[in-house]
Amino acid sequence: MNTDFVLYLAINTLVVIAVSPLFVSLIKKVKAWTQGRQGPSVFQTYFTLIKLLKKEVIYSPNSSRIMRVTPLVTMAAILVAALFVPLVFVPEPVGGMGNIILFMSLLALARFFMALAGLDAGSSFGGMGSSREMSISSIIEPTTIVVFAALAFVFKTLNIFDMFAISVSTGSPSLSTLILIGISLFIIIIVETSRIPVDNPETHLELTMIHEGMILEQSGRNLALMELSAAVKMTALMALLLNLIVPFGITTSLTLAGILIALILLVVKCSILTGIIGIFESSMAKKRFFQLPSLFAMAFFFSTLIIIIEVFS
Repeated sequence: MNTDFVLYLAINTLVVIAVSPLFVSLIKKVKAWTQGRQGPSVFQTYFTLIKLLKKEVIYSPNSSRIMRVTPLVTMAAILVAALFVPLVFVPEPVGGMGNIILFMSLLALARFFMALAGLDAGSSFGGMGSSREMSISSIIEPTTIVVFAALAFVFKTLNIFDMFAISVSTGSPSLSTLILIGISLFIIIIVETSRIPVDNPETHLELTMIHEGMILEQSGRNLALMELSAAVKMTALMALLLNLIVPFGITTSLTLAGILIALILLVVKCSILTGIIGIFESSMAKKRFFQLPSLFAMAFFFSTLIIIIEVFS
């Protein structure tokens, strides 16, 4: 493992942890503006995480070791998955790092442990949230596989690092492919991060909550880890979308000036995308549970269309 790759691991981890809470707050800010409210500070998520880190962790008497290890496993899996998505610097891939199949597996591992923790506490809300999450996962994961397969066909590689390098050197795909990939990945972001219309991350109503139901029994630093892992996951998926279809800014050389410029442009691009997500959420209501497959089918159809075009072109 060369020095550049070690520096990449450190820089990517620090950047994703540092900027992820900002984007969560920006979505809330945009949604508040669309509703005619001032909304929370853009630094509110940072304050909330710091407050949670100072609080005591309380466990249900019915819980086992699963409840105790889930925040650590989830955070570790998401952070490793985030390393598969270069944020400011594209290094030479080492070993299996950057493999898109392993990336999906890490996301699935985090979801699996969250569902287990929701069941482990023995609460009815946690069990309901876990049941709903697994039901949605059984539908969205095949769609996610097809979406990422479409990316592999477009860029002729399974490695995300190579996809980014190709995007930076040769530019984005054709406009039609760009639109189809963008819509498909946008839907994946909405589903994977439990946003409206799939779920409402700001409610604890038993009729609507999915993700919040699974982490309802978490407290203190454990809850902080779960919230931070969700923010990191959203940032990694947004960076995957943006740095593939809008590759300007990301650097392939490890220089201080290049890293700083790439970081500034990353924040700008992700801020614009979070604004779009906020407006998108504000323009529609949460869908009924049995209406969600229609949303997933759109991503599945567009991705399948990309694969057909790439195979027969």
